[in-house]
Amino acid sequence: MLLDALVHACCAGPPINSAPQTPEQGLSYLVGSAPGGVWTGRPNAIACWSESGWRFIAPFDGLQLVDRANGRTWRYLAGQWSTGIINGSEVQIDGLRVLRNQQPPIANISGGNVVDSEARSALAQVLTALRNHGLIASA
Repeated sequence: MLLDALVHACCAGPPINSAPQTPEQGLSYLVGSAPGGVWTGRPNAIACWSESGWRFIAPFDGLQLVDRANGRTWRYLAGQWSTGIINGSEVQIDGLRVLRNQQPPIANISGGNVVDSEARSALAQVLTALRNHGLIASA
């Protein structure tokens, strides 16, 4: 059963500190960092409900489970569960690089002999969007 829980790693949602009242047989639950009740003493574990009761898997760095509620991946690293964080050096789609590391800041537009306020406004919006997405550093 524990092997199945790891090979088909899927959980019922985010970490929780109390066992559900009516757990589903064969479904895994992520135990929170301060569990109580029947989960006391099992922080951050994977709890699996079986015919014989709760079975626990101690987490280890790099362990990953898919959240069946939303399809996100939960990853255990440095003593905690996290989701929604992707670590990498670049993103490729069909072999084409579309994202890399953050680029240095680009200064806001100023100066010049002819001022085009609409163009400056549009460029300022583009720079703001790039900064907010983290693609370029803030000026």
